[in-house]
Amino acid sequence: MRTNLRRSTASTIGNGAPRKAAPRTGTAAFLAAAVFLAAGLTACSGSEPKDVTVYSGRTQTLVQPLIDEFTKKTGITVDVRYGTTAQMAAQLQEEGDKSPADVFLSQDAGALGAVAKAGLLAQLPAELLAKVPAPYQHTGGQWVGVTGRLRVFAYNADQVKPAELPKSVLDVTGPQWKGRLGVAPTNASFQTFVTAMRVQHGDAKAKEFLGAIKANEPQIRDNNIVIVGEINDGKLAAGLVNHYYLFEKAAELGVSPDQLKVKLHYFGDGDTGGLLNVSGLGLLKKATGNDKARQFMDYLLGADGQTYFATKTFEYPLIAGVPAAPGLPVLADLKIPPIDLNDLDTLAASVGMIKSSGLTS
Repeated sequence: MRTNLRRSTASTIGNGAPRKAAPRTGTAAFLAAAVFLAAGLTACSGSEPKDVTVYSGRTQTLVQPLIDEFTKKTGITVDVRYGTTAQMAAQLQEEGDKSPADVFLSQDAGALGAVAKAGLLAQLPAELLAKVPAPYQHTGGQWVGVTGRLRVFAYNADQVKPAELPKSVLDVTGPQWKGRLGVAPTNASFQTFVTAMRVQHGDAKAKEFLGAIKANEPQIRDNNIVIVGEINDGKLAAGLVNHYYLFEKAAELGVSPDQLKVKLHYFGDGDTGGLLNVSGLGLLKKATGNDKARQFMDYLLGADGQTYFATKTFEYPLIAGVPAAPGLPVLADLKIPPIDLNDLDTLAASVGMIKSSGLTS
């Protein structure tokens, strides 16, 4: 399948004013990827051949300013094709060794794992892998994390008392949350969370949890930023989201995070609800000899790239020496669930389980 690509105008890094939150794109089932691909992808390209071609599952608004800065500093030109992470992963698997892509930029470890499992990714240089702690990279060295993304429980401080906060994500199926909990079951982060639950507790427990969520009359929304916004406005009491959406909402409104009504509760004790997933990079095998592609990857894992993600998207930097955004808990102080990110590559099964539960159609 070939898809029509349209050109899009690149933006530049802002001047430090409060940043309007970049929309996050949810990942749907790999099994349905052909349908999504037919909807069209976008490319930021011109008539001249570019040095590096990137398939990006991260949105243009979010990453194009950083890519523009990379080109400005290095002179290396980059052709970026944008879509959801599922679209990009499916496109890569369909194109195989004929793909024009050099680099896969994914919002999710599971999609990187699926592309690696398909035999399309190359072994990354040891010096690149050495920048990132081992838990946040492929065991075979075929992908590497770029940023960390925590799952959290968001709540409205006027509607939820501290004593009511769930100790485990499994507790959100209790009667006190009936009709009050927002979830985004078509979003990549929720689907990966379900995959993590399957890995940590088994398919039977994950199926039971989803059934209990459905029976508890959840408030279904398209994405996490909508959930956070409605919690802040008092339309929802709580929701399951990623940590950075609160910071994006604050940036969008031009206020500090502590001025919002929405607050974050971090699950501890290795609870699945506190999953730390990563966005990440993979190098296609056909690009093994493309030194400029390696320079691009190195830039995203350098001080400039990591600082951009920490200050503009509010995700956790993964290299040493770059601090996280103010207000975020130190990762070392959190008891992250002991889940191998390499085991999150069965997204299609999770999407099927979510659909069977009735949370999606």
